[in-house]
Amino acid sequence: MRRTLRSVALIVALPLVYFLASIAGALIPGPGQDLSGRHTQTIGLIQGPIHTDILLPLTPGIRARFAFAEASGVPLNDPRAAWLLVGWGATGFYTTAGTYADITASAVLTAAIGDTSVLRLDALGPLPDMPELTFLPLSGAQYQSLLTTLDATFARDASGLPRPLDHPGFTDTDAFFHANGGFHLFRTCNVWLGKTLRAAGIPFGIWTPTTQSVNLSLWWHHGDQTG
Repeated sequence: MRRTLRSVALIVALPLVYFLASIAGALIPGPGQDLSGRHTQTIGLIQGPIHTDILLPLTPGIRARFAFAEASGVPLNDPRAAWLLVGWGATGFYTTAGTYADITASAVLTAAIGDTSVLRLDALGPLPDMPELTFLPLSGAQYQSLLTTLDATFARDASGLPRPLDHPGFTDTDAFFHANGGFHLFRTCNVWLGKTLRAAGIPFGIWTPTTQSVNLSLWWHHGDQTG
């Protein structure tokens, strides 16, 4: 009986510890270079229940930088396109999660214990006001460092081009690409987001595994800047 009670207590305690650690990790600033300065650029962060994507304004420079995505069906040069969505996640989970009904138990288990990763690119039109959308102002140095960090996340072929994944996207305008780095329970898409922002000199929490911890980190470190 005591062994059973200890097992039950452990099962209950682990999610609680994970949750509390995600709160602490959102508040504790992670390491990063100081690239602060006058705000000259703005990016967006858009969230679903468990995932956060980065939005880059589709300027001529961004269209040129991500021109490789056109061949995979991402219409960056469509005059209606205004934003480039960039997301990262577990290969098995992310590529099947068009809706939550599509997600299989095996994909969830693989993501939790360890999976390869992919990047998803999509071209979006003008963005309506929505509660799950946040805008973050950056200095020119932060923005350029962010682009460099995103470039380094793509797995590349022998010619140096990002490698597209032979898998359909969720929309008529998106595509998946092989990415560097593994996905697991302690390195989720939201942890990747935090690490990517910090690598670009953008203050952020040291460990943000959930959308709730991302929101907390945004409020704590950028509450007077986000909009």
